[in-house]
Amino acid sequence: MNQHVPSTRLEASSGSVPAIVRLTDVRRHFGEVRALDGVSLEVGAGEILGVIGRSGAGKSTLIRCLNGLERPDSGRIEIEGRDIAGLAESELQPLRRRVGMIFQHFNLLSAKTVAENVALPLKIAGENKAARRQRVAELLDLVGLADKAKSYPAQLSGGQKQRVGIARALAAKPALLLSDEATSALDPETTRSILALLQDINRRLGLTIILITHEMEVVRAIADRVAVIEAGRIVEEGPVWQVFAQPHQALTKGLLGGIRPELPDAISRTLSSTMANHAVLRADLVGDGAGTIITDLARVTGRPAEFLHGGIDHIQGRAVASLFLKIAAQNEAELRQVLAFLASRGAETEVLGHV
Repeated sequence: MNQHVPSTRLEASSGSVPAIVRLTDVRRHFGEVRALDGVSLEVGAGEILGVIGRSGAGKSTLIRCLNGLERPDSGRIEIEGRDIAGLAESELQPLRRRVGMIFQHFNLLSAKTVAENVALPLKIAGENKAARRQRVAELLDLVGLADKAKSYPAQLSGGQKQRVGIARALAAKPALLLSDEATSALDPETTRSILALLQDINRRLGLTIILITHEMEVVRAIADRVAVIEAGRIVEEGPVWQVFAQPHQALTKGLLGGIRPELPDAISRTLSSTMANHAVLRADLVGDGAGTIITDLARVTGRPAEFLHGGIDHIQGRAVASLFLKIAAQNEAELRQVLAFLASRGAETEVLGHV
């Protein structure tokens, strides 16, 4: 028995923040493969959006369409209000300078120093040597590598290489930064430092960031919103706290498997589908009331409840609870009373069985 609350789609244009990116019914097919199958998405100025999905879901095609390396078969891709889908290659060049890109494997030129790698986009854009030198110094200071200007990539750690990649991506002062699995090749500690750097850059520069990833922990760490992609479609979208608290799609729940608590097998094996003295259910809810839900349930309904597993986390400043409860309910009427109370508190519930 599920109490389901439909997810709310939040678009950047619905508030006061203008959209830096707007995709409308974007489609890209490779033979019979629908890499993008009607993607519509908006990203507001200064927002961090995480786009998450499994391998083959369409993430790479999406990011290649955003930077102009792939042309969609149909639909609109607007960057700062301009549709890039039909632009000629010569028209795309200045636009690409408005879109920075950081990569999983850094893509640094091994024969060039750190400073030369960062300066490369500026050199291509025709900036004079003095302007390039000043900008490189600013960026290396921003990413914490001011003392590595004359080093070569082979002399750097993975985290340092990625910091160089970030500095290079920021060289031309882009409006949009695309991160393509930028932390996948890094250890957990280095990943945290790189994500903290991206969050700092977002706050200090007001830079819009789109994170392409398969890791929910990355999304949780710094994203404002998350869009889940599967088979070329956006199947779930919303603020990170909302999607983490009450995911609706099976894919999203699977991707959250290592983060959201699950009922231990030892308890699951004791459950029966037949009504008994107690019902075991999962309750997902958001807000300060999560901490008092058990006592409130007993007080209002007269149904004693026992906490079995789960807990309360805090995401984007909100209390997010996933609680597994054992509740006295011997018949359908008593169970409906419990579920009605939980629904009144905004909880999404699932009856897992009876004991």
